Amino acid sequence: MTDSLRNDRRTIFGWAMYDWANSAFITTQGAIIAPFFTGTIVPEGGWNGWSGETIWAGVVSIGSVVLFVMMPVLGAVADYAAAKRRFLRNFMMLGALFALVMPFIPDGAVPLFLVIALTANFGFVAANVFYDAFLPQLTDDDTVDRVSSRGYAFGYVGGGFYLALSLVLLLLSGEDSLTGLSTSTAARAAIFGSGIWWLGFSRLALRRLPETGEAAPLPARFRRLRPFQAYAAAGFSRNFATLRKLRRFPHLLMFLLAYFFYNDGTQTVISLSGSYAEDTLELDLTSIALAFLVVQFVAFGGALFFGMVAQRLGTKRSILWTLLVWSMIAVAAYFLPVGQSLPFLGLAMVVGWVLGGVQALSRSLYATMIPEESPAEFFGFYTIFSRFSTILGPLVFAVVSATTGSGRPAVLSIVVFFVVGGLLLTRVNVDEGRASRSAWSTDP
Repeated sequence: MTDSLRNDRRTIFGWAMYDWANSAFITTQGAIIAPFFTGTIVPEGGWNGWSGETIWAGVVSIGSVVLFVMMPVLGAVADYAAAKRRFLRNFMMLGALFALVMPFIPDGAVPLFLVIALTANFGFVAANVFYDAFLPQLTDDDTVDRVSSRGYAFGYVGGGFYLALSLVLLLLSGEDSLTGLSTSTAARAAIFGSGIWWLGFSRLALRRLPETGEAAPLPARFRRLRPFQAYAAAGFSRNFATLRKLRRFPHLLMFLLAYFFYNDGTQTVISLSGSYAEDTLELDLTSIALAFLVVQFVAFGGALFFGMVAQRLGTKRSILWTLLVWSMIAVAAYFLPVGQSLPFLGLAMVVGWVLGGVQALSRSLYATMIPEESPAEFFGFYTIFSRFSTILGPLVFAVVSATTGSGRPAVLSIVVFFVVGGLLLTRVNVDEGRASRSAWSTDP
């Protein structure tokens, strides 16, 4: 990669536009797909004795196991081949195409819907590994917080605009509507449209995002294999070598452990709030979509706000403040009344404000502590901790919900993840973590 791409406005705009593109899908997943699954795809009374809320939480955990295994290997392969842009494009297409298929699954086809939804989500997360891996190569330590926050801000606005269009469609649906569309049909149309949005705007992003880095020669012992086998074997070998070395870099490891716990809390809130609102709080799909719309636009301001706060207080301290607020959110969610959308909407505004901050600053802090020559591999590890953390939280939620028969104790249990993550983060010395970058050796 040439230095001319570092802090280049045109390239950074293209990079941030991908967040605009894919946020339509991930926002739709929480606001529409999850409650659509629990309220429409799952029959009334549940499926095989399980509630829709419990099934969705369990499947989120299972899907994360697959991602846990695959992501770091894909990242290492992309670093060897200097193919981050190609991998980003291919996994984007996989996710978007399955998002287009999802609305055509009939009511009651629970297993088929889950397979399609999991594949679409796999494409989304896998593409994000390579998207995130561009960040340290497009910025420096002085600009990484601001650029990371800008990417999230673009995503929140893009996802918000798309969700606003979907909400209009939902408001115009129903038995007495002028359009004659059922709410179920409107939800299916919104899911389909998220795939179109994702595909269309990704083309604009990829035009301005060149491939960065240079391909590394494969180790001699893998060169006799076929290309895919060789890259996969080299990827596994490189990851095992990195895992062994990670123990010698305690502050990077401590940050990943802290991130594992507090991200578990944030991701559980994001992925399960729609099903919690529909199943436990008995809110309708339109109210849930409106709350997610509020989250998107408030999170835009929150991402930019915490990007500025980090310049004054420091990135780590700013993250700690967001975790305090997240703990209060989980407690407040326990007391939300049934059938009343305004309290849920008010809490959604608070979620939006801290969501942008914790996501953008966590990514930028990590980016300043990893070696620049292998960002896709290290963001593969970042995704491991990100996705593995989405196994435990939803699993705990599902177990508590199934045991107690209510989502309220389950949502209260999330507080533990924020507290543990915050305590671990206080032990991270950011300056020492950044200084250790020069000590890495990336040879497998």
